[in-house]
Amino acid sequence: MAAERLVVIGGDAAGMSAASQARRLKGPEELEIVAFERSRFTSFSACGIPYWVGGEVPARDDLIARTPEEHRERAIDLRMRTEVTEIDVAGQRVRSRDLESGADAWTPYDKLVVATGARPIRPSIPGIDAPGVHGVQTLDDGQALIDTLEGTEGRRAVIVGAGYIGVEMAEALLHRGYEVTVLTRGEQPMTTLDPDMGRLVHEAMDTMGITTVTGAEVTKILTGEDGRVRAVATDAAEYPADVVVLGIGVEPATALARAAGLPLGDHHGILTDLSMRVRGHENIWSGGDCVEVLDLVSGRERHIALGTHANKHGQIIGSNIGGGYGTFPGVVGTAVSKVCDLEIARTGLREKEARAAGLQFVTAKIESTNSAGYYPGAALMTVKMLAERRTGRLLG
Repeated sequence: MAAERLVVIGGDAAGMSAASQARRLKGPEELEIVAFERSRFTSFSACGIPYWVGGEVPARDDLIARTPEEHRERAIDLRMRTEVTEIDVAGQRVRSRDLESGADAWTPYDKLVVATGARPIRPSIPGIDAPGVHGVQTLDDGQALIDTLEGTEGRRAVIVGAGYIGVEMAEALLHRGYEVTVLTRGEQPMTTLDPDMGRLVHEAMDTMGITTVTGAEVTKILTGEDGRVRAVATDAAEYPADVVVLGIGVEPATALARAAGLPLGDHHGILTDLSMRVRGHENIWSGGDCVEVLDLVSGRERHIALGTHANKHGQIIGSNIGGGYGTFPGVVGTAVSKVCDLEIARTGLREKEARAAGLQFVTAKIESTNSAGYYPGAALMTVKMLAERRTGRLLG
């Protein structure tokens, strides 16, 4: 009996976790595994890129958990620098293009995993594609940014957006000796927090010497005679820039899935059942930053791009494909970050999200030390909690 073929689109957390787990459960004689990755790297930590850019992580390879060669040693046919351009659901095959030679080829599958990840949001404004403007999502993106930083004489950086990546990149460029300005449309940086908690992040950034401009709507990227970025314009002012980093956030990379007719949710992520099987498709699974998942607090679907979730998705997908059983019930939205010495963590719902879910709630906030007051080095910590009115159910 011929082996079944599993095709995996995407060689990072979800895709390669799925391939590896399926291989643990089924040998090559039972399951052939072919994986496609368009970049030059697999199984890397995107969350660590700001720390590599800032020099805290000394080398790019420190962020790589498993190389292509290591995957191939486990009988996974991993094809690098190869982009899948079409999914033929009816014919159970994918079309791929070798990015080095330009050659196209069709590969049939019995089972398919779509793990195409997310992409940095790039607003449709003049100059957004100018040299010196960078999104940071992959190791290739990080290397391109480092090359720009090392080849640029000026020392002025503008970060557009103040989410996790925006704030972390601001710190990274400060470490590299840049004068850093952060522009955000929000009332405060870190819009994943309530504004009163984001204010604490703002104060920490001010103390570090980072200029943070709130309520700033970026309207265009201005370029010089050489075509490179020279400033970022908002509706109120211009901010000189020798390099620009986009930290607006990410969106699911689902153009391939959309073209194939796979179901997408309100946030444009692929919709799956609890086993991470794409809804309405018996032999297609999806996981990682390209899917929407159930928020266990609000009961709504949402898009959360985190490597921890992606790895869990992959483990569950691989188990189900390999003959085991696993489910992913949902998320509560836990995330942790830092700005220099300020540690930031959140879980559950913000006030805005609780209102959108139709929940009535009360809030409480305390300030205390992060260890016993007598212990050397004790520092102030602020904790805010949201609870459902009457029931007392913890919301965030």
